[in-house]
Amino acid sequence: MLEKQLEHLTSKVNNLDLSHELAAGGLKALVHHSGEHADVSQSIHASSHTIHGAPWLHNLLPGIEKFASQYHVGNFVVVRGSKEQIFEAMPIYARLGMHLLFYGHEQVKLLHSERVEHLLKEQSIKEGKLYDDPESVKSIPSFVETYSLSTEELLEPDITKYKTFNEFFSRKLKPDARPVDHADDPLAICSAADCRLTVYQTVDLAKEFWIKGREFTIPNLLGIPPTHEKAQLFDGSSLAIFRLAPSDYHRFHSPIDAEIGEIVDIPGQYYTVNPQAVNEPGFDVFTANKRSVLFMTHTATNLPVAFVAIGALLVASIGWTNGGEKGKTVKKGEELGYFAYGGSTVVAMFPRGVIEFDADLVGNSVVPVETLMKVGNSLGRTPTKV
Repeated sequence: MLEKQLEHLTSKVNNLDLSHELAAGGLKALVHHSGEHADVSQSIHASSHTIHGAPWLHNLLPGIEKFASQYHVGNFVVVRGSKEQIFEAMPIYARLGMHLLFYGHEQVKLLHSERVEHLLKEQSIKEGKLYDDPESVKSIPSFVETYSLSTEELLEPDITKYKTFNEFFSRKLKPDARPVDHADDPLAICSAADCRLTVYQTVDLAKEFWIKGREFTIPNLLGIPPTHEKAQLFDGSSLAIFRLAPSDYHRFHSPIDAEIGEIVDIPGQYYTVNPQAVNEPGFDVFTANKRSVLFMTHTATNLPVAFVAIGALLVASIGWTNGGEKGKTVKKGEELGYFAYGGSTVVAMFPRGVIEFDADLVGNSVVPVETLMKVGNSLGRTPTKV
């Protein structure tokens, strides 16, 4: 049990009593500090649990200590195969990002504020550049310690061999580190990422239990008009939402046996993809953010599957590896691409009837609570007759 209250964000209650200017200054300071100092737990990875270790922030964000003493800020996730739920703290930078979007002005005006959007984009690009700098390697040891990362499964386990923080962040694993469930079954479908997962058999269910943004539609997610052929193909589709936390392995993999098709890049914002933002009515994270859409052809059904990689606050880039080779055939579990710095999300869309999700994942998602998953874990399967 948590010894203090779990904060539930709403746009009507401002628990973090900061002005817009102070919140913006705090976000800028966190990003700047990450380039100057090695300990990530005292900058962008400070949380309500560790804010006492970042006294330099207390003057910048008056009341942050009181806020941290009153609330646990984050989300519960469930461990697959059990009923155990684990609390995961939200980094302060993500909480500040939501504060800038939800509070300080009338919400509708603020959500469309060019000033806020410019700030989030500016700081996201800056963080990416800082972590592409060779000097950023100094932050790798504290990142490993902060998130208790195991280096044994890494293709290069010696953290001193990485040339930048981003190179470590998008680290590769040993070939046998993520075995694929039912690898030889062409109808089996697997997790695309190490992630926190929710699944919904229809878009309507996803909007009922998880995605509260009023503008979330398949055409909006794909960046196409409602009359487009692909909008018709994906009408009534099933969704798997893979949310990657900063601590996760940040390469994403194919959930299906497939042929690689075209990629469509869609410019957009850099909002946080934290569940409390996704669950906020009127706030459209997935359809507003920068994203890159890979269209694949499912080998077993010859139907299209859309694989949408979504950028987020402090995420510098989306990179494609095998997913960038049009015409290439991939097996489920094979790498498609990666995210550079930050936590982010992949949304996989399956046309109606292509997947029946595993019952335990469906049950958790309607609670709703995310399920901890690894690349290759069973996601579901294609019915024998589609």
